[in-house]
Amino acid sequence: MEGDAPGSIAVRTTGAVSAPAATRETERPGVVWALAWPVILALLSESLVGLVDMLMVASLGPTAVAAVGVGGQILNGVSVTMTAVATGTIALVARRIGADARREAEAILGQSILTAAVLAAVVVVAVIGFAGPLVRAFGVEPAVAELGTTFTRLVILSIPSSAVLFVAGSALRAAGDTRTPLALAVLVNVVNVVVNYVLIFGKLGFPALGVAAPGVATTIAFTTGASGAIWLLARGRLRLTLHRSDLRPERATIQSVLKIGTPAAAEQLLMQVGFFLYLLFAVEYGTDAVAAYFIGVRILALSFLPGFGFAAAAAALVGQHLGAGRPGRAESAAWLATWMSVLLMSVGGVVVFLLAERIAHLFVADPAVIAATVSFIWMLAISQPLMALDFTLGGALRGAGDTRFPLWTVVIAFYGCRLGMALVVVHGLRLGLAWLWAALIGDYVARAALKAWRFRTGAWRAIEV
Repeated sequence: MEGDAPGSIAVRTTGAVSAPAATRETERPGVVWALAWPVILALLSESLVGLVDMLMVASLGPTAVAAVGVGGQILNGVSVTMTAVATGTIALVARRIGADARREAEAILGQSILTAAVLAAVVVVAVIGFAGPLVRAFGVEPAVAELGTTFTRLVILSIPSSAVLFVAGSALRAAGDTRTPLALAVLVNVVNVVVNYVLIFGKLGFPALGVAAPGVATTIAFTTGASGAIWLLARGRLRLTLHRSDLRPERATIQSVLKIGTPAAAEQLLMQVGFFLYLLFAVEYGTDAVAAYFIGVRILALSFLPGFGFAAAAAALVGQHLGAGRPGRAESAAWLATWMSVLLMSVGGVVVFLLAERIAHLFVADPAVIAATVSFIWMLAISQPLMALDFTLGGALRGAGDTRFPLWTVVIAFYGCRLGMALVVVHGLRLGLAWLWAALIGDYVARAALKAWRFRTGAWRAIEV
């Protein structure tokens, strides 16, 4: 296919394939792995940077950790607007690549970048104006709220650049190029660590900015990455090319992207609201529990990586194979990616479970925070195989354009199981913190079961994008 980049995976077709023939096709593990490993490495790089950042922030004390954690939750919450664009982009670009319609895929890329940039600008203005109330809504102590507001107003400035980079990377992965987003992620993360170190500790003649430093560093890093992405896409040597003419608004394309992606954004928004509500239950146990939550999430992010990597591979392959008229091979690719993900995440869960206490000691010395962190890690480690099913099959469904069912899964599993149990634990039975963390397991049992059932029905095969 025209424009193949080194290291990219493209699905080629020489014509329509009959349904019976398609159902007999199977995907090769090497194809899945070639798409997944650069995503895993990119996310590993990001997670390691997050751990390093948290270690540097931890040197400022538990209040700073909690403040940066709350600001990060707000950043994640408003970033869901970008999910609508990215998810729609993945489904549409993958289908066009599978159908050998590269120019149409490039038009979608341009419109998606334009849409993401506009939405991001609106988000920045809104959050800067309401940063204080948003942070205080978490119910944290006054000292945490003050530092968290400062951090939030700075880190939110990274949204426009991160949105452009996120959408560009999503389009390239959907087209089969996962190595370019990896290179850009490494660039962003290196810049972030260096600037963070300089500004947190006041090196190279710069003043020590404390918790403001991670916000500034994040903005500088994503601006660098987004600039690099636009430059590479405009050169015309990647799997996709960004044309200036495609940056003029085209209503029909934008509507198509948002129609598919809006349920995914709503899903992520509900998730972020759910995380906020779950955190409020943790606040009932004090600042130590809040700090433990944010530290535990950073640590366990490392074991999540195969799930995200194989979800990206499943989304790209399902979309491409459907575009090429090969639904049987799309199904084979999704299940293969899922079981590879289950294997790797299960291994990661065992390792983290066994090393939980040692890892917690790297972040804090307070025995109470360590104990709370360890119990949180154990619950997430137990959930790893279920998370693998949830992540990867969710990616497969989104790659097919089936974005509504995962939304309902969140309502049932997260709100019904996790938050329902949390309410009973905290305000009903008044049990210990470990029981609050245990609510995670019920959540992921429900998510994995629901998505596995949905994928087995095959309803995703008939969705048109």
